[in-house]
Amino acid sequence: MDTTLRDGEQTSGVSFVPHEKLMIARLLLHDVRVDRVEVASAGVSEGESLSVRNICEWANRHGFLDRIEVLGFVDGKVSVDWIVNTGAKVINLLAKGSEKHCVEQLKKTAEQHLRDIIETIDYAHAQGLSVNLYLEDWSNGMKNSPEYVYNLVDHLLDKNILRFMLPDTLGVLNPLQVIEYMRKMKRRYPDVHFDFHAHNDYDLAVSNVLAAVLSGVQGLHTTVNGLGERAGNASLASVQAILHDHFNAITSIDEGRLNDVSRVVETYSAVRIPENKPIVGKNVFTQVAGVHADGDRKNNLYSNELIPERFGREREYALGKMSGKSNIFKNLEKLGYTLSEQDMKEVTQHIIELGDRKELVTIEDLPYIVSDVLNTAQRADKVKLLSYFVTLSQGLNPVAAVKLEVNGVCYEVSSSGAGQYDAFMRAIRMIYKEKLKRVFPMLLDYEVTIPPGGRTQALVQTVIVWKYHDRMFRTRGLYPDQTEGAIMATIKMLNLIENDKIKGF
Repeated sequence: MDTTLRDGEQTSGVSFVPHEKLMIARLLLHDVRVDRVEVASAGVSEGESLSVRNICEWANRHGFLDRIEVLGFVDGKVSVDWIVNTGAKVINLLAKGSEKHCVEQLKKTAEQHLRDIIETIDYAHAQGLSVNLYLEDWSNGMKNSPEYVYNLVDHLLDKNILRFMLPDTLGVLNPLQVIEYMRKMKRRYPDVHFDFHAHNDYDLAVSNVLAAVLSGVQGLHTTVNGLGERAGNASLASVQAILHDHFNAITSIDEGRLNDVSRVVETYSAVRIPENKPIVGKNVFTQVAGVHADGDRKNNLYSNELIPERFGREREYALGKMSGKSNIFKNLEKLGYTLSEQDMKEVTQHIIELGDRKELVTIEDLPYIVSDVLNTAQRADKVKLLSYFVTLSQGLNPVAAVKLEVNGVCYEVSSSGAGQYDAFMRAIRMIYKEKLKRVFPMLLDYEVTIPPGGRTQALVQTVIVWKYHDRMFRTRGLYPDQTEGAIMATIKMLNLIENDKIKGF
């Protein structure tokens, strides 16, 4: 069960609007094929109610309605009525799974809380809802008040609860404790369906999930990119990969779509995925050391079961000071270049020197580097930025006037935009779409790196990710002005397309 849209939205600074929630729910259920999604907490806001209604309407049309779950509270009729009004059919009822939480937060005895739980469950069933039950702070309950936990479950076994969901709410468990406590629950209640909900405060969420699997748990809770309260939850992609590779587990997950949903959630949440995050991080399928690239050329000596194609990605070979000839060879091979041994040495040395200066080198830079190093004729760029002018004024939208030459023909256009670069891009798109009748690449990502130290004259590196005819690639601009750097990266992108330098265009 994926809880990106409920617990994931409890990440500090994250708030999904209704259409974003619908898009993520559709991706998770239809494309990634998770079994269930928890989409909201009852009573949060009118916007949240609209989100759940939209999701339920879509889910009902496509046969997924029983897989939509909403967190509700032991508050009599309030949460149940809120959920019923959205069209959802499953309530995940949040009860107290430790005596400390029951007594100190609710100011109630275990018996009083149990009566309240039963009252809410009975009302939920009367309204046609299926009921799952969270035992909040179950981990501390098993540590400090196990008899409270057992008493609660004992008295609820006959209440037609589909799943008892056991959270490590504060992320305090280690895998050995998960095994101990989960096996106690399974021995005492062999016929009960248990879910496990891990938190990552000690960076043990994924390990604890796997310990729960070893102990016989039947349901797992994850989030995309590990989003969630405080340090987050167990990452969907990591849990799936380990279950498949280390436990030979069969799940419904389409691994080839995990990267897609990860990028969508990254965009909507505005929480950047760490570049070294397993499975979905930008660098995890990138070989840096030359010896690794050499090993890949010799029967994939540095590969494991986590091959990038499995997750809809490609192996990359970094270019920088750690590069060896094999890294360069792999990238040149991808571009369709063949160099002599001596030329390869010179190109490699130049890339190492750029890396020593902390400059990023992308595969799209290689044609320029080869041209520079080998002292060949100046590249005959088919796209030339003859001149441009951008404005920035308080109270007025920026305007860009652009004079661009494409294959010897000059075009002059102007456009306004939300920012200087946006105005420039609108002008360029106008040339390609209206005058050339051409498809213009889609900008997928825009990353600016500014060196620390407070120097206003420092070089700003702008890296832009583009998509063109189902191919993704990056271009880079390096300049003291951020807008100018982005413009340089854009013109480089246009020349790569016009000069057909990226294989597959």
